Amino acid sequence: MEHFLTIDRLTREQQELAKPYLEFLRVPAMSAGIYALPKGGQDLQSPHQEDELYYVIHGRARMRVGTEHREVLPGAIIFVEARKEHRFYDIEEDLLVLVLFAPAENGG
Repeated sequence: MEHFLTIDRLTREQQELAKPYLEFLRVPAMSAGIYALPKGGQDLQSPHQEDELYYVIHGRARMRVGTEHREVLPGAIIFVEARKEHRFYDIEEDLLVLVLFAPAENGG
C-alpha cells in the first residue's frame, strides 16, 4: 500500500487509462479516487450506496445534490449522502475532483 501520492502522478495515470475515474485507495472503511471531467463534458454517474465527499482540486462547474444547485470552484468541499441523486453540470473549465467514499465503494 502506498502512503504518499501526488495529484500530478495520479492525473497522469488517469489520463493514460483514458477513463474519467481512477481509484487509488481501497480499504474496508473507505475508498478514494480522482474524477476528471473535461470542459463541456457530461457527468454520467449514478447515485452510490456509500456516503461521498468531493474536494475540487481545479476547474469550474455547477453541481446538483438532490434539489440543491451550487457553483463549484477549486477548494469546494461537497458532501453527498448515500443514494442521493447528484451530478456535475455546466463544466466551464476542466474539472479535477478528489473523491472519498465511506465505506469503500462497491465495485470500484
